[in-house]
Amino acid sequence: MGKPLHEQTPQDARTPRSLGAVSTDDVHDLDKVYLSGYGETWAKTILIGDHSAVYGYPAIALPLQSLKMRAWVAPISGHEHMLHALGYDGELRKSGERFAGIRRAVQVAETFVGRSGLSFDIVTEADFPAERGLGSSAAAAGAVIRAVLDAYGKAASPDELFALTNGAEIITHGHPSGLDSVTTCASDPILLDHGAISTVVMNIPAYLVIADSGISGSTRDAVGGVRERYEHEHERTRTILESLGSLGELAVADLAHGDIKGLGAHMNQAQDMLAQLQVSHPTLDSLVDAARSAGAVGAKLTGGGLGGCMIALASSRRQAESIQGRLYDHGAKGVWVHALQTGRSSGNRDEERYASARSRSDESIA
Repeated sequence: MGKPLHEQTPQDARTPRSLGAVSTDDVHDLDKVYLSGYGETWAKTILIGDHSAVYGYPAIALPLQSLKMRAWVAPISGHEHMLHALGYDGELRKSGERFAGIRRAVQVAETFVGRSGLSFDIVTEADFPAERGLGSSAAAAGAVIRAVLDAYGKAASPDELFALTNGAEIITHGHPSGLDSVTTCASDPILLDHGAISTVVMNIPAYLVIADSGISGSTRDAVGGVRERYEHEHERTRTILESLGSLGELAVADLAHGDIKGLGAHMNQAQDMLAQLQVSHPTLDSLVDAARSAGAVGAKLTGGGLGGCMIALASSRRQAESIQGRLYDHGAKGVWVHALQTGRSSGNRDEERYASARSRSDESIA
């Protein structure tokens, strides 16, 4: 058996055993390439500040390190990158608009490395669903970028990784704020305030319960709807957005001081304001009510709304698990419990999960 992936060197990658399906014509390209690369990021959620952040008011995003996005790349023969992700199995260049961010991620990573002649077999695997406001596009782009850089043995600073990920996000979101790109690889809560990004102190021994409504939310439609109301009902809408911004400022203090009840109350107020902006959804409303009836200190939608996910705050693991059960009973398609004091991610490679992820991708299209 060969060396574990994290122990392999460029010399290992040049041996016939390691080359596998790569032709001998490609040997010179492998002089500075590892056999395989691995990248890891995670989900994010907007705690407070959904929509108001678009207008410059404070928003807090939480990294959900317990919900991983993983990417593996391995050199292959041929002239095309291959992608295995979300049921798609084929050439990366033919993967369609849904995977435009991943295509761009490979491009920016290759540009950063200064090489683009090698083809990769790319596999992504996530612990959370796409198109639910959990940052899947930024997480996937960030993980793939890290995997490609890892395969080439190229180091990058946190600032460089942020720039690369945001460069890939331009394809998906046009003019990204950078909030998703930062939060999907952060260890601490992130504050976006008038375009400036900083970390937030968190000292709150609580749990967050994240529930998937099963409905793909449309951030574009939600943001567009709020914009229309801002133009036609300016004073009323501006007042709501300002109030949401004030809640963001209060939530910063709640996190720092460990004020669970205060944070829960501010989450509830935020949900009421988001409903006034007409970005909630009957299914989200039902899940929010169910969480509160099960003892949640606070509950609200997260992200753009009109579908997607909701979050609930619990003061103990037992309470969080009770809320989780109630949310499943009320039709949630997936529910995850996240400890707010979760430690930092190790980011270790996992060769067996690569094989498993690739196998499941192949089976899904069989």
